[in-house]
Amino acid sequence: MAKTLYQKVWDAHTVGKLGDGRTQLFIGTHLIHEVTSPQAFGMLRDLNLKVKYPQRTFATIDHIVPTENQDQPADPLAADMINAIRSNCDDFGVTYFDLKSGKQGIVHVVGPEQGITQPGTTIACGDSHTATHGAFGAIAFGIGTTQVRDVLATQTLAMESLKVRRIEVNGELPPGVYAKDVTLHIIKLLGAKGGIGYAYEYAGSTFDNFTMEERMTVCNMAIEGGARCGYVNPDEKTFEFLKGKPYAPSEDQWDEAVARWKSFASDPDAEYDDLVVIDAADIAPTVTWGISPDHALFVSENVPDRNGETAEALDYMKLKPGSPIKGTKIDVAFMGSCTNGRLSDFREAAKYLKGRKVAAGVKAIAVPGSQITAVLCKQEGIDKIFEEAGFEWREAGCSMCLAMNPDKLVGDQLCASSSNRNFKGRQGSPVGRTILMSPVMVAAAAIEGHVADARETFSFQEQAAVA
Repeated sequence: MAKTLYQKVWDAHTVGKLGDGRTQLFIGTHLIHEVTSPQAFGMLRDLNLKVKYPQRTFATIDHIVPTENQDQPADPLAADMINAIRSNCDDFGVTYFDLKSGKQGIVHVVGPEQGITQPGTTIACGDSHTATHGAFGAIAFGIGTTQVRDVLATQTLAMESLKVRRIEVNGELPPGVYAKDVTLHIIKLLGAKGGIGYAYEYAGSTFDNFTMEERMTVCNMAIEGGARCGYVNPDEKTFEFLKGKPYAPSEDQWDEAVARWKSFASDPDAEYDDLVVIDAADIAPTVTWGISPDHALFVSENVPDRNGETAEALDYMKLKPGSPIKGTKIDVAFMGSCTNGRLSDFREAAKYLKGRKVAAGVKAIAVPGSQITAVLCKQEGIDKIFEEAGFEWREAGCSMCLAMNPDKLVGDQLCASSSNRNFKGRQGSPVGRTILMSPVMVAAAAIEGHVADARETFSFQEQAAVA
């Protein structure tokens, strides 16, 4: 019988059926960080348990680590968490990408760049944006601290199976439209709760043409549309990305691994619980206006009118109903996060930032998603382009995406952000405001000092042709 990738991976990792109807699912790869793991390790100690398969768990620090003076965090809590994950990994035999390793970074950047993330497996992490790894044809989902404990102790989870919605995006994206615009557009169309009970299979010619990093951007935000996970079927781009990575199969095992990975792709005649088809030509640069990722519109559109559904968001964001979103003054520009903190994100933004200056009064920071990303940016001179434009170039970490570190908004500052959530208080201040957009749109906002259409700021079509 024809099956989707989700069904194939689920079946391959099913240990058994539990009495309550749930499936006991084997977790192929477990990723951990400093925030949700200390209590889980503490529970193992209380129960006198070991990590079942330590070779399947990989750790890094990202959420709470400062992006300046990383070795000596001023916050005692941050220092304690950094010390805790180091000692826990030592005690339980878990691989840890420490600050001195040269491999540290955001967990959802580190996994792919190390080749730990692979097709046809199940991946769990105590972080909601674990869906990122689905870009490689894996079933990846975020879990809570007690589930982190369960995976450490048993390498399994008790779960209910999901329905599968196929989201096809076909055609060529217009100039100035990026993967971030695609994922915001999908969330706007289907709603922040539209994916509840679903896994999203992203497909169509647009995804076929996407790079792996673009696929990661879309899968990263599947959770923002309510889906438990999102994935793209593995293809030659997937295999080429992984080849030669530190944890990828060795050369003598490569052909066998690729054949196995290919077998997990959805069958051409697989049936889906729902199908959504989108024309790429209909997507324009997209930004959020409210306090949920589905509060989104094209940058050329106006803020919605005030009604029962929009009033709270409009009041919090201090936006005038019916006014253009373009021209909204910003105070901060943030480029980074597990959504858009990879080499290609900085490379693309640098192409348009070169020779320009951040507007007076705007605080602009750029935070690489990993130490390896930072090194690659430095090799290409990208860090210098950002610094010369007026950005602060920081060290690797989650930074202002969620502000569990010193990078925070102050008061009701408004931030143009390449991250994934615009919830109330998300960026550190209880009244801070966030507008989500693509990295190039963040660059345009930083230069203009307000929400801007990058196609206009950078004469986009002309420059794209030259590039």
